[in-house]
Amino acid sequence: MKAGFWVAPEGADEAMTLLPIGVDDAPQARRISLLATGEGEALAKACPRVRDMLPKIVAALESQKASAPGQLFDLTEFSDDEKRLLSEAIGEGEVGGLAATPDGVTAQVQEASMAGLWRVRFTDGAGKLFADYLEVSALPEIARRAALANCRPLTIAAPPEGAMNVMPLLQEIAARSDAWKEGDETHTVTFSLLPMNPVDMDFLQKTLGPGSVKLISKGYGACRVHSTGARHVWSVQYFNASDEIVLDTLEIGAPPAAACAADEDFIDSAERLREIEEAYFS
Repeated sequence: MKAGFWVAPEGADEAMTLLPIGVDDAPQARRISLLATGEGEALAKACPRVRDMLPKIVAALESQKASAPGQLFDLTEFSDDEKRLLSEAIGEGEVGGLAATPDGVTAQVQEASMAGLWRVRFTDGAGKLFADYLEVSALPEIARRAALANCRPLTIAAPPEGAMNVMPLLQEIAARSDAWKEGDETHTVTFSLLPMNPVDMDFLQKTLGPGSVKLISKGYGACRVHSTGARHVWSVQYFNASDEIVLDTLEIGAPPAAACAADEDFIDSAERLREIEEAYFS
């Protein structure tokens, strides 16, 4: 079992079953080069809706701010060829995961290779895909809503035998969770700075409860962002290349920055997507 606040059931990493989005595991440069082949050129000519959509996405990226509502582009009725072509154009980025709602709907979110552009797909309780769209936003709205929809009042029971410092921490978390409002700064609890024993950590995890949003950002190492059952409380864990936790925190506030696009990301992404659109779709 991995050390840290969040541990998977029975000590194993919890699997996230994701739908394929139409790109393989090749590096982004290789995927984009496919658009320069005869097959890619033929697809671009045969898919006018994709050609028409790309400059609109570029314009949305140029105007988007991290604090603003997202802008949506519906792909639900697109053909397989159109979705494949679009997937090749936008690629696959570092952040992805799942958000579940109380009614049994699961949303898969996957950032494109352009930060701030997301593919969001919804499946029902039987696993059937019923909605598919692109969203230009800091983080897809469904992730924010699902995190809040799963919350419940934080009830703090009597501490178990052997607990050391979990009770004052829980009281602090409860107070900050209740008081936080949009626009407030995020408060971070860093476990390496606290004298917490395994009994404390186990009681803290059980008291907060599991959330319904699980995201992972893959870079030089990895960052796992999980909502908890407490309002505005997130587990954020950073791992090295050996999958060992190097920083274990709770963040109380807005969705963690580790999973979100920033204002400058939208401008950079607009420039990159414009270059692709001009090179392969004009």
